[in-house]
Amino acid sequence: MLKEYEARMQKSVDYLVGELAAIRAGRANPAVLDKVMVDYYGVPTPINQMAAVSVSEARILVITPWDKSTLKAIERAIQSSDIGINPQNDGSALRIVFPPLTEERRREIAKSIAKQGEEAKVAVRAIRRDANDRFKQLKKSSEISEDDQKVYEKKIQDVTDKYCKEIDTITAAKEKEIMEI
Repeated sequence: MLKEYEARMQKSVDYLVGELAAIRAGRANPAVLDKVMVDYYGVPTPINQMAAVSVSEARILVITPWDKSTLKAIERAIQSSDIGINPQNDGSALRIVFPPLTEERRREIAKSIAKQGEEAKVAVRAIRRDANDRFKQLKKSSEISEDDQKVYEKKIQDVTDKYCKEIDTITAAKEKEIMEI
């Protein structure tokens, strides 16, 4: 029973990691394009399924489509996305040059990371609350004893503390990465 709640907590942490991977840190990161969808023959398609995405230099991302006729569609999708960077089209590939971040922008991103980390911890705590409610239900229906209820509540609290600590570690590492020049 505890495994189910632990799995849900792990999903919350995995979601946070995915969200943080998409945050650009002034250096090229292919994960920035994960949420950008290209209209490919009427079907929204991720860029990484239509093209090779590679990092040529620390701040340059190169997108080489397998079908050259999709170059303009990929370019339009990137321009209309919330990345905030216009790609450069050289006829066979797109280059995205990431400008260095200003100090003010770095602080804004760090605040955003802290907020996302706090939201993930709230989600983990909500799962703990669900588990505790379930244990109280089981106790009320006499399926478990009061001692068992206390043991389960202690175990779920330990798991919650573990995941909250993991979230703190992940957000601190991302904030450190953002604040680096």
